[in-house]
Amino acid sequence: MDITNDIIKIDSTNDYVNDIKNIITLARQSTCRAINSVMVMSYWLVGKRIFEEEQNGKNRADYGAYILQNLSKSLAEEFGEGFSYANLRNMRQFYRTYPDEQICYTVCSKLSWSHNRLIMRVDDLKARMFYLQESAKENWSVKQLERNIRSCYFQRMLSSQNNILDEKSESAINVKDFVKDPYVLEFVGLPPYPNHNEKTLENALIDCMQQFLLELGKGFSFVARQMRISTETSHFYIDLVFYNYILKCFVLIDLKSSKLTHQDVGQMDMYVRMFDDLKRGEGDNPTIGILMCAEKEETVVKYSVLNGSQQLFATKYLPYMPTEEELRRALERNMPLAIDDKPELNNN
Repeated sequence: MDITNDIIKIDSTNDYVNDIKNIITLARQSTCRAINSVMVMSYWLVGKRIFEEEQNGKNRADYGAYILQNLSKSLAEEFGEGFSYANLRNMRQFYRTYPDEQICYTVCSKLSWSHNRLIMRVDDLKARMFYLQESAKENWSVKQLERNIRSCYFQRMLSSQNNILDEKSESAINVKDFVKDPYVLEFVGLPPYPNHNEKTLENALIDCMQQFLLELGKGFSFVARQMRISTETSHFYIDLVFYNYILKCFVLIDLKSSKLTHQDVGQMDMYVRMFDDLKRGEGDNPTIGILMCAEKEETVVKYSVLNGSQQLFATKYLPYMPTEEELRRALERNMPLAIDDKPELNNN
């Protein structure tokens, strides 16, 4: 990383004091990134050297513990804290998780050591690479990353062949990659169904909009609550309206604090059609409607316009952080309608 090149890109303005502040701020940020990158690479190299040394031992388990304990003692005397037995084990595991140096250099080094320690414990390779890339791209904090791993963020992303065309990149974007099932809304602080209603849930989501946007995923921006759309004879109100700048379309969310019904599906279908007719702008892709319900009736999903639709989706929400077993059951129920391959969950 060339810190100097980053700094000289700053354009001068008439406010020289502010210019100098920007130079110092950027220099500090670039320095922190450079230090972090070097530190992560050094931990990978330490892990590699430990692993190589262990391979020379006849009884690798005993020998490995022996060299880690002695190495920790030796390093602590000279370099202080940070090289405990546990952390040296993490470095060894870091190398064993990413034996390809190129991955460590190009991806892992963009994240902090705390990020990497969480991600390397994810068993599934595809999920692990997803968390590496998304953490760097979306600037997830360590806390947000930990929550996303615990809530199986990767596994909850639906997959299908229903694509729309991104005209700017001329590449196919999977609409369902932007819809999760279930949504985990533990931050709202509400009891499970049936001990809350839709209005309470809506108010809680508005109060926790930052967390809700993070749970929705990338590209979402909040537009309005209870947005009115009107015909010549009637008025209708949509619970929550968002715009996704990646999909280039509006996303309507209808909250249902009970089991999904065919009437709910019909209502959302009407909302999406009306919104496309009355609100959709030039250049926007077709509007997406998400029915976020406490209980999803699979028969309704299978025998309604939801089945195979590129614009309508029914998803379950959980107002609490589920156990791994609960998430596994929820994901398995969705698989026949989502993807062919059963996802692997992190068993740590």
